[in-house]
Amino acid sequence: MGVEGCTKCIKYMLFFLNFIFWLAGGVVLGVALWLQHDGHTSSLLELKFDGQQAPTTFLNSVHILIAVGAVMMVVGFLGCYGAIQESQCLLGTFFACLVILFACEVAAGIFGFMHKDSISKELITFYDNVYENSLATTLTDQEKKQAATAVLKVFHETLECCGKGFSNPLTTLITQGFTDLCPKSISASTTDCHGKIRALFNEKVYLIGISALIVAIIMIFEMTFSMVLCCGIRNSPVY
Repeated sequence: MGVEGCTKCIKYMLFFLNFIFWLAGGVVLGVALWLQHDGHTSSLLELKFDGQQAPTTFLNSVHILIAVGAVMMVVGFLGCYGAIQESQCLLGTFFACLVILFACEVAAGIFGFMHKDSISKELITFYDNVYENSLATTLTDQEKKQAATAVLKVFHETLECCGKGFSNPLTTLITQGFTDLCPKSISASTTDCHGKIRALFNEKVYLIGISALIVAIIMIFEMTFSMVLCCGIRNSPVY
């Protein structure tokens, strides 16, 4: 015979929340794997030009998300088992893990908000460097120019864009009119790659942010219920 009354209700609520937390860990892990293997992002972030790798900040963040998702699933299982077994040791360990995860999530959220535009800016800088090298008429190294052209085509075909847009309209129109770098169906004056790159990563950053907010709310309830249940077990006459 274990806890009774309201504490027993909290026990099953905690088990249910932990099951949701375990599922959320699976979702985070799945989303992270999808982001890593998404055709648009992976094809762009694996590009290399003149010994320079495309910015890896986004991929590093995705690798962290994969680790977080795996840890969430382990902690969620620990919480479920601790709640059903009414183990103070397991619940205390579960609470400590949640506090660490919550602190890391808050720190990551603050860092991500402060640097939310850096990923797209880094990739835009990389794109501009390749773009200028592909159009350089004075570039004597033909292999380097061909490499730049190949990288640029991947950008244009993946994002369905062309050039830098309104900031350099003349150069962009020349690119579309006198080279084969841009898809023929794309209007260089309206579909610039700068805007496409920003839109691509902003969409994914918001998806990660919403997922993190939902997980943080679940964690707050879990920390509260785990402490209440732990105190209820300690005060139970059975123990």
